[in-house]
Amino acid sequence: MKQGCRKESGKEMDHLLRCMKIVGDDTIQRTQLRHRLELVKAFDVKEGMRVLEIGCGQGDTTVALADQVGDSGHVTAIDIARPDYGAPITLGEAADTIKASPLGERITFSFETDLLDLAVDEPFDIVVLSHCSWYFRDPEQLKRYFAYCTKVAKRICIAEWDVHFTKRAQLAHFHAVSILALYSQFVENDGNIQHVFSKEQIIQMLETCGWLLTENKIIDAAYLQDGGWEVDYALSVERDFIGTPPKIQSLIHTYYDLLKSCPAPVRSLDSIVIAGDLAPH
Repeated sequence: MKQGCRKESGKEMDHLLRCMKIVGDDTIQRTQLRHRLELVKAFDVKEGMRVLEIGCGQGDTTVALADQVGDSGHVTAIDIARPDYGAPITLGEAADTIKASPLGERITFSFETDLLDLAVDEPFDIVVLSHCSWYFRDPEQLKRYFAYCTKVAKRICIAEWDVHFTKRAQLAHFHAVSILALYSQFVENDGNIQHVFSKEQIIQMLETCGWLLTENKIIDAAYLQDGGWEVDYALSVERDFIGTPPKIQSLIHTYYDLLKSCPAPVRSLDSIVIAGDLAPH
């Protein structure tokens, strides 16, 4: 079932945007935040909850989570990247701005932090992975995270792009992420697509690790800018495939032909939201 996108009130959006570091016009951030608020609503985050966010990046989802948990809740936001990673705004710059805002006391940022090394005294109510699972380089690495989450949280919520596109205009985004996943296989890079996981793969891994599926829904994300960004990035690395095995070059050539024949404008893939509770022992 696809959930429509609820339009947030202008006052709520403005309040949260003032907590974030923005370069230039706020149109992009306003659009991204609109989607993050929809995701947090789908995660069923409640006031007073303690939330662990894995792969927080520049804090787009972190801000929405902190707003939802209120003054009585808290968000621990971790990322394996360095504070100076990211452009045009680094993770550290974004976190400093958020920490100095009215939401700052509700959030603890921790960069260069691997979940597997995180010491947790009391289980979190929810652990969240928001559009970060494709950063993982292989399924075993992601499974180790899912398994460790059973020790530190009572519930897990995941948002990721849904490769089951429903609109022809989303084909370009699908082809782009396919190209970029192959790019990461043959060219060392720190891009945000290292491996593409379908919702079926994610669900299977969660269940294998001891999570009981409770939610599986689609959130409209076609209006986001990400599809266009991924297409532009895929087109920019086309020549980097020179030197890969002949069969890969042939496959990539086919993908690029398909990508370049896609209709404009590009629409982003929708988001899949998957949630699970700890399976009873």
